[in-house]
Amino acid sequence: MTDARPRLRLISHTLCPYVQRAAIALAEKGVPFERVDIDLANKPAWFLDISPLGKVPVLLVDGTPIFESAVILEYLEDTLAPALHPGDPLERARHRSWIEFGSAQLNLIAGLYSAPDRKSFQDKADALSLGFARLEGVLGEGPYFAGEAFCLVDAVYGPIFRYFDTFDAIGDFGIFTGLGKVAHWRRALAERASVRGAVAEDYPELLRAFLLRKQSYVSTLLETPVAVA
Repeated sequence: MTDARPRLRLISHTLCPYVQRAAIALAEKGVPFERVDIDLANKPAWFLDISPLGKVPVLLVDGTPIFESAVILEYLEDTLAPALHPGDPLERARHRSWIEFGSAQLNLIAGLYSAPDRKSFQDKADALSLGFARLEGVLGEGPYFAGEAFCLVDAVYGPIFRYFDTFDAIGDFGIFTGLGKVAHWRRALAERASVRGAVAEDYPELLRAFLLRKQSYVSTLLETPVAVA
């Protein structure tokens, strides 16, 4: 009997959190896929042919490209079991809303590691803390966003929390102070096999090298880690 499943190729970058979303969802659904990393600073011509926006991830489904992580996640939900979205339409919409909120948190993280000075860095850290405080207010007993079952919201926040494994080694910026439910969620996601497997073993070193190249406030802290009140 031939395998009717499509051939899936995930075009990737080693550090991209949006790629990690797709990789986590694919792992949770237990389907085989090939992952192809590219250099975004030197994009190959074949990649530009399949990615109109010049961004990763791109999922090739039997050679047909799907781009944008949100679209990829929805395609996977439409075609592959098990479901990672709730069945109720209103609850599903609520989950999608918090996925968009996760993208906003990622934008703040980019601002955090690009901040040129301490004040702008702390402004971004405070905004991130406020965002996570909002999440604290909607989380239940856990261990995941919706309770015992892992969902697509979890696939989105696993890569977000991963950044803080590196930031925590630099200093204490107070981002998670008083957020016990968020901290519990973060630990549960860090232990999930699909989340751990969404990056290579050398991810921490690659992220550190990337941050050093930013020549930002974070870069100076990496060179001399300090505790920040």
